Amino acid sequence: MEEESLFIGFMGDSPTVRILDYLLTERELDFSMTDLAENAGIGRATLYRIWGSLLKNRVVTPTREIGKAKLFKLNTKNPKIKKLTELYDMLILEDLRKRSQKLQIEIPA
Repeated sequence: MEEESLFIGFMGDSPTVRILDYLLTERELDFSMTDLAENAGIGRATLYRIWGSLLKNRVVTPTREIGKAKLFKLNTKNPKIKKLTELYDMLILEDLRKRSQKLQIEIPA
């Protein structure tokens, strides 16, 4: 079983949060809808069900087309996504600080 990400642990496990978690993790890359569903660990039917909301809220933006496949990526220009990115990065930094403090305590000087 896969370990739950910090973001999913904080926000709760739902298909939308899984999509956001994956897009925030790979924020510089673009994906087809099939790849996005597979990598986020949700079904394609579930992705299609929430896709309209992701587009309406400008969470994703189209980038290019390869053959018949349209590729999308996280819309980093959206102010709401900028805040989610800050939260995501803050969760990771907090976890890294905790881990480094734990290592400092466990390793004798």
